[in-house]
Amino acid sequence: MYRLFVMSEKKFTVLDLIDLDLKEHNSLNLHCIGGRRGLIREISVAELNRPGLALSGYFDVFSNNRIQVFGRGEAAYLQKMAQESNTASIRKMFTYEIPCCVFTCGLPPEKFFADEAEKAGCAVLLTDLDTTEFVIRLLRILSTIFSPQKSIHGVLMEVYGLGVLFLGESGVGKSEAALELIRSGHRLVADDVVCIHCINGNMLLGTGANKIIGHHMELRGIGVINITHLFGVSAIRDRKQIQLVIELENWDPNKNYDRLGNKDQYMDILGVNIRKLTIPVKPGRNTCIVVETAVMNERLRNMGYNSSKEFERNILRWIEGENASSVFFGQDDVI
Repeated sequence: MYRLFVMSEKKFTVLDLIDLDLKEHNSLNLHCIGGRRGLIREISVAELNRPGLALSGYFDVFSNNRIQVFGRGEAAYLQKMAQESNTASIRKMFTYEIPCCVFTCGLPPEKFFADEAEKAGCAVLLTDLDTTEFVIRLLRILSTIFSPQKSIHGVLMEVYGLGVLFLGESGVGKSEAALELIRSGHRLVADDVVCIHCINGNMLLGTGANKIIGHHMELRGIGVINITHLFGVSAIRDRKQIQLVIELENWDPNKNYDRLGNKDQYMDILGVNIRKLTIPVKPGRNTCIVVETAVMNERLRNMGYNSSKEFERNILRWIEGENASSVFFGQDDVI
């Protein structure tokens, strides 16, 4: 897992890319080998460019606003250019404002290229990853960084593998319900402030707004507690896809709550419709068990089984069976 860079009015620079807390299969293994003055340049798009045409001198469609990725083919071509002392296209390339240049496969650039980058103040980065793997990882990371996002007041939990976002007025019992779920073996993603990213226009990814304080929880009368220290690392996770919204509200005796479950509600978050349930809370009601049951029922729905529709079908069969019996055993029949 990696810490998401929360975009705001602050620009995302080449230095921010290098400083991202990336681990395991997300790590880019980047380090700067030249043009350090360019580390403050802004990365403004979540796309990459392989500058093969630019190296050959064709700049009509040069995407200079993208990160330029140099693989084995580009490195070999630069070596040939150095042997032929043909550096005009490189000088012209650096007249454009380029965010940075990345050399993959651990292949450093030719000296003339590094010198031109230094003069232009363009950062040159090096990674030992092969080109395909690096491109896949970087595109995945940039798509998350530049995705539409918003922060929302609530609690995000993983319950039976499903990402559940708890909403409700302050003091309704969101944190208390989350704490009970944690004691039952479920995992906390974020409490109080949830940062939501829309990935690929159809998936909502939730994480804590701050990695350092994200797994702390405020309980009125007790104060702030550290979930990791109290329940262990198995009780937390860094991020989770939001698949269900549960709104907790104080029980209103004058309100007609859905008792059959045949009225689907949805909540629009960043243009994505997420199924929503409203659960009333009152003293004596075990909210944790209700939530667990709701999540298991939602998983059944996702597998194609709808308890409410099955109940309606059984009622119709029963009514039809009663009507058939009334016709068969009419008033003229002698029993």
